[in-house]
Amino acid sequence: MAKNATQTINGKAFEYALLSEFLERLKVITSVSVLENEPYRTALKCFVSFDEKEQGHYKLVASFAVNFLLDIEPRLANGINEKDILQLEIVADKAGQVGDVRDVLAIRSLQKWEIGISAKNNHRAVKHSRLSNDIDFGQKWLGFPCSAQYFNEVKPIFDNLAKLRKTSKATQKWETLGDYHTSVYVPVLDAFKKELLRLDNENSGIIAENLIKYLVGNQDFYKVIKGKNKVEIQAYNLHGTLNLPFENIKPKAKIQRLKLPNRLIEVVYQDNSKTTLLVTLSEGWQISFRIHNASSRIEPSLKFDINLVSAPHSLFSNQLFIP
Repeated sequence: MAKNATQTINGKAFEYALLSEFLERLKVITSVSVLENEPYRTALKCFVSFDEKEQGHYKLVASFAVNFLLDIEPRLANGINEKDILQLEIVADKAGQVGDVRDVLAIRSLQKWEIGISAKNNHRAVKHSRLSNDIDFGQKWLGFPCSAQYFNEVKPIFDNLAKLRKTSKATQKWETLGDYHTSVYVPVLDAFKKELLRLDNENSGIIAENLIKYLVGNQDFYKVIKGKNKVEIQAYNLHGTLNLPFENIKPKAKIQRLKLPNRLIEVVYQDNSKTTLLVTLSEGWQISFRIHNASSRIEPSLKFDINLVSAPHSLFSNQLFIP
């Protein structure tokens, strides 16, 4: 099975395990309902595709995360009255394209309150965005369009790839191009770098913040990263909606609000690399953009693997080790 497909199945199975642990823990203390939508059925199918031992491990890891979240989110377990139902749901993937990275939601409509969880199985990438001859990353990611100059620089490269793909009836492989890191990746990354700096220069103070909102998500959320024998919980509290008290019940740990950057400090190539740019922003944010071809066959687009290299000190992170 392809690595991406395996990653997807693992991720979906973990989403289901988290939702089912929330249900197990909370149904005895508060009114809970589960929205059994299409994403829920998909996640359940992925979960039951594993043997009992593996399912048990998923549930064990999820239970550690859920216990911790109950301590820091009192509203999960506490309703105003029996009409205050906690609804659990799994979100459709397409939400991520509009800047919402949450996979599992817990909602109390009566309290006008919700929290979301981004479930990750052994990986920390924040986004997998593409570049091509007609993708306006400026508009799509940051709300400001790319210049004609940017498209003039990348279009000939992507058009040539499209031509190679067409003439070879989609069979030609990247390796036939020789050193394509130098001939394809570098000019695309150079154009991307120049454009990012131009956008920041023309919209001072806005681009850095919008970039983080696009990459990290425009909603507050907890990221739960499942490892082999541990689980890590990070709190992306950008807008101050996480960790709220319920009446006089306070959370057992305090989560600071995360500071968004207001300046793009520099964009440089990672040492000895022709594939990765490091973008440094104010407030301690740093992101790596690694460009790659998603398939062994030539395609007229390239994919970014975008990772958070460093976050502000105020990013709440807790690791729970599982015996």
